[in-house]
Amino acid sequence: MNIVKHSNIEDLILDINGGKYLLDRDVANLYGVSTKRINEAAKNNPVRFPKGYIIEIDKNQKDKLVENFDRFSTLKHSSAKPKAFS
Repeated sequence: MNIVKHSNIEDLILDINGGKYLLDRDVANLYGVSTKRINEAAKNNPVRFPKGYIIEIDKNQKDKLVENFDRFSTLKHSSAKPKAFS
């Protein structure tokens, strides 16, 4: 079992709509699985996630992420809307 230190994820936390979130791709990376698997798990188990725990990033928010963070450059031409987990 790998323990994730707070200092390792601190730089991944984003302020979105006044809340602190991790993008689905970062959650997937922490768990060592694909982003697709994280989103499938969330979709297939909605009762495990409180309302507001998962939000969908809209196009304007996604564009701002791409503009302000180099690590999101791969999202630039993606048609998928990323999800964010609080």
